Amino acid sequence: MYIVMIASECAPVAKVGGLGDVVYGLSKELEIRGNAVEIILPKYDCMRHDQVYGLHITYPDLWVPWYGGAIRCHIWFGFVQGRKCFFIEPQSNDNFFNRGAFYGFPDEAMRFAFFSKAALEFLLKSNKRPDILHCHDWQAGLVPVLLFEMYHKLGMDRQRVCYTIHNFRHQGITGDNVLWATGLQRPEYFKQPERLKDDFNHTALNFMKGGIVYSNFVTTVSPQHAWEVRFTDQGYGLGHTLYTHRTKFGGVLNGLDYEVWNPEIDPLIPHHYSAHSLDPKYGNKEILRERFLLRKDYKPVIAYVGRLDSQKGVHLIRHGIFHAIQNGAQFILLGAGSEKGINDHFWQIKHQLNDNPDCHLEISYNEELAHLIYAGADLIIVPSVYEPCGLTQVIALRYGTVPIVRAVGGLVNTVFDRDHDSKPLQERNGYVFHEDSHSAFESALQRAIGLWYSDPKAFRELVINGMQYDFSWNYPGQDYLNIYEFICCK
Repeated sequence: MYIVMIASECAPVAKVGGLGDVVYGLSKELEIRGNAVEIILPKYDCMRHDQVYGLHITYPDLWVPWYGGAIRCHIWFGFVQGRKCFFIEPQSNDNFFNRGAFYGFPDEAMRFAFFSKAALEFLLKSNKRPDILHCHDWQAGLVPVLLFEMYHKLGMDRQRVCYTIHNFRHQGITGDNVLWATGLQRPEYFKQPERLKDDFNHTALNFMKGGIVYSNFVTTVSPQHAWEVRFTDQGYGLGHTLYTHRTKFGGVLNGLDYEVWNPEIDPLIPHHYSAHSLDPKYGNKEILRERFLLRKDYKPVIAYVGRLDSQKGVHLIRHGIFHAIQNGAQFILLGAGSEKGINDHFWQIKHQLNDNPDCHLEISYNEELAHLIYAGADLIIVPSVYEPCGLTQVIALRYGTVPIVRAVGGLVNTVFDRDHDSKPLQERNGYVFHEDSHSAFESALQRAIGLWYSDPKAFRELVINGMQYDFSWNYPGQDYLNIYEFICCK
C-alpha cells in the first residue's frame, strides 16, 4: 500500500509535541510492514536540518494557485532517520514558514491552508497517486476538503483519507478569506452546518470540522479519548459533528518507538537493564541524584517530565512536589511552559526549594536528560486535566518507573491501578486517581510511597509488570492498516 502522511510535524526534524513522534513512529512501523510511506511537511527555517540526510531540491518549480495567481514553491527531499520526507518551501513575501518558530502567528490558518493546497498540488503535478492520505490535526484538516471538492475532478479520485486528531483544543477557526485564497470560493456552500461552519461562531469556518466531514475515516489517539470527545466537553464543540459521523470514527492508541525508548540499549543512560535484570536501574538512580545534588538516602524518587501548562494539571504538579518531599520522597521536575505566568510560578518554587536536598526543578526541556530521569526515578506523575493519549506514562512503564496518573484519555487505556483495577494482580502496573483534587492525588501518592517503603518485593513486582507491557507501534500499526484497507474497499 502507498501511504502519504501530511502533517505539520515529524520527529526529530520538526517536533513540538507528541504529534511529531506519532507521524515518525507510525510511518516507520508501516514501512516495516512492507508499505511505501512518504511524509509531506512544511520547510520551516527553524527545523532541525542536522536531522535530514541528503536534503536537496527535487521539484524546483511547483506553482501553487493562490488568490487567483500562483506562488512558486521549491520541493525539497531528504531522509529523516530513514523516513522519506518532502518539504514545501514557498517563495513568497508571506514567509509562511520562515518565522523562527513552528506555531504562534496571527495568520496561522492561512499558513496551513497554503500548506494543504501545496501538498495536494505537489501530488497532482508529480503524478503521485497514493492509496491513502493520512492527515494529522487541524493544520491538515483542509486537505480532505480540497481533495474531494477540487482535486477529485483533476484526476485524484481514487485517494482515500484517514484523518487523525491529536488535540481537539486547537481546531483552526478562520474566516472566508481562506476560501478565496485556496480557490474553494462559495462561502454560502461551505458555511453550511453540515460542511465547515463552526458550531459556535456561525460566521467562521472550522478546519477540523472540515477534516471530520470530508475524510473517509477519523481517528483520535486512544479509545478512551474517542469516548470523551463525543460525550464530554473535551470535544470542544465538535461532539455533534462526531455523533453525525460516528460510523467512521474511532480511537487508536498511540505507540512508542522501542528503538528510541529502550533501557536495554539506550545510549543516553549509563546503566542498561531489563525486566529480567533490574538491578542496574538503581545505578541510574544514584547518577541522577549526583546530577541534581540530591542527598543519597533511602527514599523513592518521584519525577515529572513534560510541558507545564493547564492541560497537564499544573496545580496538582505543584501540590505533588510539596506532598512528596513532606512524605518521605524526593522530587525531580523537568519541564517548561509556553505561558509566562506558569513558568514564572515554577521558577518561584525552584528558588523556594533551592536548598532542599530532596528536590530539584529543571525549568527547561532536554530530551537527553529526560532519558536519565525515566531510567533513574522510581515513580512518575501524570496528573493531567485531559490527555488524549500521553506518551509519558508509556515511556515510564518501559523504563520500570511506576506511573501515578489521573483517569483520563489514554492514561485509562495504559495504566491499571494496583489496588483497585479488575485485572489480575500481575497485569496491574501503576496507580490511578479520578477526581481533579488534591485529596484524590494525595491518596494515590500515599499508596505508591507506602508500597515502596512497606513492601519492596511487591513494588519490584509492580515495576516488572509495567515493563512487560507492549505499547510499541506493533498493535496500532495493524489497526491503521485495517482502517486503510476498510476505506479503500468502500
